[in-house]
Amino acid sequence: MSGAFVGLVYRLSRTMQAIAGLALVFMMALTTCDVILRIFGKPIIGTYEIVAFSGGVVIGFSTPITSFMRGQIFVDFFYHKFPMVTQNILNTCTRLVDIGLFGIISWNLLIMGRDMYRSGEVSLTLQLPFYPIAYGIAFAMFVQCLVLVCDIVKIAKGKYE
Repeated sequence: MSGAFVGLVYRLSRTMQAIAGLALVFMMALTTCDVILRIFGKPIIGTYEIVAFSGGVVIGFSTPITSFMRGQIFVDFFYHKFPMVTQNILNTCTRLVDIGLFGIISWNLLIMGRDMYRSGEVSLTLQLPFYPIAYGIAFAMFVQCLVLVCDIVKIAKGKYE
């Protein structure tokens, strides 16, 4: 069961990574086209808004896979001086705190998205709604919580490196 759960979370994180990658390529292409077209006096209207929205997708959707692959900065100068049991306890405690933090972030983004939907809040130039980005990042933070649960499962099984 736990192996299937970890595999499912990994596949979901990889899918989100692909979406983040596509959003990043889109941002670069749009920005490049906008800069080139500005030379000819024909800028793309709303580029700033679209790039900002895409940036939210890139950051939010790349967070779970980065955590899963342990690609974040980790200061372990003192950490490895502790015995493995202590390291596992510290890892589990920090994961539990992180689950609480990302759970709160996800919940608040859901509330924010709901409020944006109800108020009809949109971007200034293109009139794009904000709520899908808030919901998307809320989902990404929920998946981040699942990744942290996977870490706890790996720690419990002695497979956390």
